[in-house]
Amino acid sequence: MNRLLIFGLGYTAGRIAGAMRARGWKVSATGSAGDIAFADREAVIAALREASHILSSVPPDRATGGDPVLDTYGGALAGKPLFYLSSTGVYGDRQGAWVDEATPTIAQSGEGRRNARAEADLAWSELGARVFRLPGIYGPGRSALDRVREGKTRRIDLPGQVFSRVHVDDIAVAAVAAMVQDAPPGAYNIGDDLPCSGNEVTEHACRLLGLEPPPMEPLEDANLSDMARGFYMENRRVANGKAKRVLEWQPKYPTYVEGLAALL
Repeated sequence: MNRLLIFGLGYTAGRIAGAMRARGWKVSATGSAGDIAFADREAVIAALREASHILSSVPPDRATGGDPVLDTYGGALAGKPLFYLSSTGVYGDRQGAWVDEATPTIAQSGEGRRNARAEADLAWSELGARVFRLPGIYGPGRSALDRVREGKTRRIDLPGQVFSRVHVDDIAVAAVAAMVQDAPPGAYNIGDDLPCSGNEVTEHACRLLGLEPPPMEPLEDANLSDMARGFYMENRRVANGKAKRVLEWQPKYPTYVEGLAALL
């Protein structure tokens, strides 16, 4: 039996776990929703021995810059097919230009050698993992529709600022394809076909709900957290052609229009 061990059973990894179980795989996981405590070394090592495939969705430690999974269990990962959920943030700001897997990350180029996410992405890549670089993730309970309903959405006045996004179920489809097909190691951008501004998505969500969009705000007056401000300062379009070619992956929700319609 194929056995998948997941480090960090969060929102996205949980959808992957469900998809793999539906295919008859046995899935174990660490995390609050998992069945193994990350700190229980004996249990984790036993699960690693049994696992045929390993997926990590654990983010790097921002304080230390290290990757908790690699730092704690890296020596026990050898010889296993590895999969890692990373971020398209590793490309940094590209001023609206397209990036693909051949674009150097900020860790590779030296632009962000102390960026924890980029460093972790590079470390997993060097281990021969299939690294899924993910943009803004949305899905049930976590979409522009939910933010509009809760009155938490914003429109920031940044002409020309765009980013990519992906429905969580399309990530699961890509992960399943990579595991089942024994995809070649390397990076895979998993994003939809329509990079666009966040304002465009917010305005469409408001139309679907019959509500007025929130007022436009200048960035300097928006009182954003440092993390949110950093998000708005990055501008890029993420190409997904490699995943389509190599994994034969096609997003069920190629744009936010289809994705939000399904969620509504």
